[in-house]
Amino acid sequence: MDEGGSRIRRRVSVRKRNRPSLDSVSAACPATELKPSDEEDDKEMEAGSRRRKTVDVQPVEIIDSEEDMFGDYDSFAENSLLAQVDDLEQKYLQLPEHRNHATDHATEDLCSESNKHNTLNVPTVGDCTELNIDEHTKNQSRHEDVSIEPEADILYDVPSSQVLFFENLHKSSSDLGDPSTEEKNWNSSSLKTVNEKLPVNSREQPQQTVESSSKIRTSSDANRRKSLKDHLKSTMTGNAKAQTPIFSRTKQLKETLLSEEINVAKKTIESSSDDLGPFYSLPSKVRDLYVQFKGIEKLYEWQHTCLTLKSVQERKNLIYSLPTSGGKTLVAEILMLQELLCRRKDVLMILPYVAIVQEKISGLSSFGIELGFFVEEYAGSKGKFPPIKRREKKSLYIATIEKGHSLVNSLIETGRISSLGLVVVDELHMIGEGSRGAILEMTLAKILYTSKTTQIIGMSATLNNVEDLQEFLQAEYYTSQFRPVELKEYLKINDTIYEVDSRAENGMTFSRLLNYKYSDTLKKMDPDQLVALVTEVIPNYSCLVFCPTKKNCENVAEMICKSLSKEYLKHKEKEKQEVIKSLKNVSGGNLCRVLKHTIPFGVAYHHSGLTSSERKLLEEAYSTGVLCLFTCTSTLAAGVNLPARRVILRAPYVAKEFLKKNQYKQMIGRAGRAGIDSVGESILILQEKDKQQVLELISRPLENCYSHLVQEFTKGIQALFLSLIGLKIATNLDDIYRFMSGTFFGVQQKVLLKEKSLWEITMESLRYLTEKGLLQKDTIYGSEEEFQNNFRITNLGRASFKGTIDLAYCDILYRDLKKGLEGLMLESFLHLIYLTTPYDMASQCDPDWMIYFRQFNQLSPAEQNVAALVGVSENFIGKKASGQAIRKKVDKNIVNRLYLSFILYTLLKETNIWSVSEKFNMPRGYIQSLLSGAAAFSSCVLHFCEELEEFWVYTALLGELTKKLTYCVKAELVPLMEVTGVLEGRARQLYNAGYKSLTHLANANPEVLIRTIDHLSRRQAKQIVSSAKMLLHEKAEALQEEVEELLRLPSDFPGIVASSTEKA
Repeated sequence: MDEGGSRIRRRVSVRKRNRPSLDSVSAACPATELKPSDEEDDKEMEAGSRRRKTVDVQPVEIIDSEEDMFGDYDSFAENSLLAQVDDLEQKYLQLPEHRNHATDHATEDLCSESNKHNTLNVPTVGDCTELNIDEHTKNQSRHEDVSIEPEADILYDVPSSQVLFFENLHKSSSDLGDPSTEEKNWNSSSLKTVNEKLPVNSREQPQQTVESSSKIRTSSDANRRKSLKDHLKSTMTGNAKAQTPIFSRTKQLKETLLSEEINVAKKTIESSSDDLGPFYSLPSKVRDLYVQFKGIEKLYEWQHTCLTLKSVQERKNLIYSLPTSGGKTLVAEILMLQELLCRRKDVLMILPYVAIVQEKISGLSSFGIELGFFVEEYAGSKGKFPPIKRREKKSLYIATIEKGHSLVNSLIETGRISSLGLVVVDELHMIGEGSRGAILEMTLAKILYTSKTTQIIGMSATLNNVEDLQEFLQAEYYTSQFRPVELKEYLKINDTIYEVDSRAENGMTFSRLLNYKYSDTLKKMDPDQLVALVTEVIPNYSCLVFCPTKKNCENVAEMICKSLSKEYLKHKEKEKQEVIKSLKNVSGGNLCRVLKHTIPFGVAYHHSGLTSSERKLLEEAYSTGVLCLFTCTSTLAAGVNLPARRVILRAPYVAKEFLKKNQYKQMIGRAGRAGIDSVGESILILQEKDKQQVLELISRPLENCYSHLVQEFTKGIQALFLSLIGLKIATNLDDIYRFMSGTFFGVQQKVLLKEKSLWEITMESLRYLTEKGLLQKDTIYGSEEEFQNNFRITNLGRASFKGTIDLAYCDILYRDLKKGLEGLMLESFLHLIYLTTPYDMASQCDPDWMIYFRQFNQLSPAEQNVAALVGVSENFIGKKASGQAIRKKVDKNIVNRLYLSFILYTLLKETNIWSVSEKFNMPRGYIQSLLSGAAAFSSCVLHFCEELEEFWVYTALLGELTKKLTYCVKAELVPLMEVTGVLEGRARQLYNAGYKSLTHLANANPEVLIRTIDHLSRRQAKQIVSSAKMLLHEKAEALQEEVEELLRLPSDFPGIVASSTEKA
């Protein structure tokens, strides 16, 4: 036995020296864990260990599977390991009290022998970790220590070819001890992981038929020993010949350690008390990046308080409200980074407008590059549904309200909603604004209903009935009146300026009189003395003048410039000329007449009539101080952040409607620039007739937020029910009613519902959807009296919900597409453009009939056939143009839609908004809005057609059209325009400078770009490069995922299915 034992020791010691990492792991465990005995035994063990380290050992040979797999193990000799095992087995079988647990005791004895010689008993990493964590384990007896996982220590250094020997030994011993068992699974639970790693052929063993224990006892000892030895020899020889993989123990150890570290990290993350970094649980690198990219060195006190709230640390839903410019977004960004980096979950940020989405993407792409997460745009026609499932990095989805809803739907449908760790909603008060508010409410309600692990954070500057929102979102509330810059509110009536003072009797106190010398001519031009208010601030400080209408913006800008002295022309004269030059470049050499006159004075207008390129350039010029005055509409207050020293409200009206408190607060909130101004001022100009109304406006609280889910019928409650049934969130009346009770509308139903109950509205909506062919009702009977109505979505219903088509138009769209198949004209894009022209924009259109007739006559015969096919004849357009009476009725919406499709078709051919604007006598801003709307609707129609097999031909064609409508430029500029913030003018500049692909931009040096590209600021250059890098990484990751998917063994592969069936 000593000889056999020495052979085992010699082989094991060689293997140990080839794995130094194992010694360090063993050393990590206390000596008492390795061998709980007295001091003499410890010394003996240490001596044995030293002898093994100094002994002269033969070099280890690499053994091929076809050679002798047993090495120094004389497996079949009388004094071999098998003989030892055989003796042990015989010894314990002779004792009746040991029969029932023969295997456990035999194995335990073998372990004891191993411990005596300090050979095989090496603790695993898992043991060390467990022993370090649980102190009480250290006091366990040796018997308990070994019997927990007896095989684990034995098999640690035994060759893989002998693994199955121990398994069969375990089985045969158990079978001998229990005569009633005829068949047993030879797999030991403690060796399950080992067996899983072995090939299938090495696991297949012949079933052993066991005779009764009485027959075994009566058989001769020699025969039994011979039979067992023969069986073991044949089994081990078979295993030796099998193609057994060679396992790297070092690699296994590394994987075990890594797994343990990940588990510890996960536990740390789950523990709210443990920080993962010094900067609000984030690495200090995040703090450094905020200093580098945004110049933020220290948080405001309220931001620190909010981030350290108990509710935030416990990941409860949160609503927080502060005045505009208070720094709300920074808190949201830190919470998003915690979710992405610490908890390793995806994040969705919902913003109200496309421009803000793009601004946020440009700002956060650089963080994504540095910190290792993706920033993905979901706005307009951009966004992939469902989103790409990333292998390692997490994604920050930045979306508009509509695209955010579609994204959540796709995650629910694919069962991935739990991967969304956090949803942040900016401008939460928009939940009470029309159809967009209804869509936002649907999105949040679905998240609350389907995912209990997703946290929701809502923020706004103008919230009043917060209690309703808290109940709906099950959220905590935090508020502060903090503003980094003090805001002073003033009212101007005639020549007098009053300061708003809530303590005063009538809400205002006298401040001062305006002393500005006006000529008679100037007084007529400027009766409200705007020039006097403006010249107190500009050109050294910035000023915003909010006007009721777009036309008023342009008129006021011109009027102010006519009144300014020529001294204003000299202020930053060179930079202003650069702005004019840039505007010409992005507009194909065109320049607005008003801007040409006002920009030299540092003045410009800002409203939706500008193109995206113009608006972006003017905003950049204002931010850098080149322009000092904007005349703008109220949309700027809710859009990009453009603060000013003074904000002037030209009148207490927005269009023809009187100002609301929410709108007033948002506008005056732009006054005061943090870090630049010491004070911010707002001045509301009013007439004597509006005085009482304005005083009431200033003193009253903010307007309440009310649900529009039922008010917006087709875009609200009906669209919600269709998606609930389509996504299988709720498919019967009771479930749908329960879901509705948890919505914002459900919370406010007592206030909002006067005539009908929620149940009646639910029934009515489901009936309408069924009648329209979007749902089908199935009645399921239980007992004689009980039955339940289940709903399922039809193909048309699924297409409408997947394409997010307004249900008012879904059946019209289906008919138009069906009719289009009868004579689809593919000679040009005109027919496809008509089918993707938005229905809602057609209803607002008022064609110029002379232009309509002229454009019709310029079409080819095939293109004119498209008009005839949709039902608009040349004769009809001719009569309208000449003012003749029309007897035959023609659908006005079809006529208007065709007119808009002419505009889009001309735009795709010429790719110049200015020339098309002149040709159709329409504002260039409107044409750009039409283009954006058509691109988004084309994307919706594409998803609609993908769900209906009969429209397969459209699926193939609409992808290309959507891309053309999205960018509307020459093909070579498209790759550059994929980068957020790069519009047509900039793309042309980059292309001409040699940057012709995404890869070129991603590898560009921002400093070189500044020198190469005209009118490009350092901040813009860095954002362009960061956005290009982010996009390139996203594409590379998607390709890598595709490669891995192609190489991955399918889950339904026949061998795998068969194997799993056998296990079951």
